[in-house]
Amino acid sequence: MKHSVLATLDRIGAHISHGLAIFAGLTLTAMMVLACWNMIGRAFGAPLMGAFELMGFMGAVVAAFSLAYAQQARSHIFVAFFIARFKRPVRLALDAAVHLASAVFFLHAALELEKLAAFIVDMGELSETLQIIYHPFVWAVSLGCLAMGFVLLISFCKTVFLGEEV
Repeated sequence: MKHSVLATLDRIGAHISHGLAIFAGLTLTAMMVLACWNMIGRAFGAPLMGAFELMGFMGAVVAAFSLAYAQQARSHIFVAFFIARFKRPVRLALDAAVHLASAVFFLHAALELEKLAAFIVDMGELSETLQIIYHPFVWAVSLGCLAMGFVLLISFCKTVFLGEEV
C-alpha cells in the first residue's frame, strides 16, 4: 500500500517538476533572446529599457522552477563522501532528517513568498524601471519552492517508509 501511494506521489512530483523545468527552459531561452536583443540594440545606441529588470525577474523564475527537477534528478551537490562512511541505518536517518528539514524550509519559503506577493498586490507596488506589476514573478518563485518542498517530502517518505537512500 505504502509503495503504491508513494509511487503515485513520486510520479505526480516528476510530472510537476518536469513541467516546471520545461517552462524554466523556455524562460531561459527568452532571457537569452532578450540579452542578445539588448546587446545589439546597445551597439546601435538603442538599448532595451528595463532589460536588466526583466532579466532579474526571469532569472528568479528559472532558478525556482529548476529546483524540483534537479532534486528529482539528484543533480544537487551533496556530501556523499562524508555520509558514505556511516552504516546504512545512520545514512537513512541522516537522509530523512535532511529531506524533512529541507522540505520544511522550502514549504515555509513558499508560504512567505505567497504572503509577500499578496502584500505587493495590496500595496499596488510596481517594478522600478518598467512600472509593471511584478507579483506574478513572486508567486512563480513561491510555486517553485512549493514544488521543491513537495518533492523533498516524497523523498523523506521514501526514505522513512521504504528504506530508500534518495
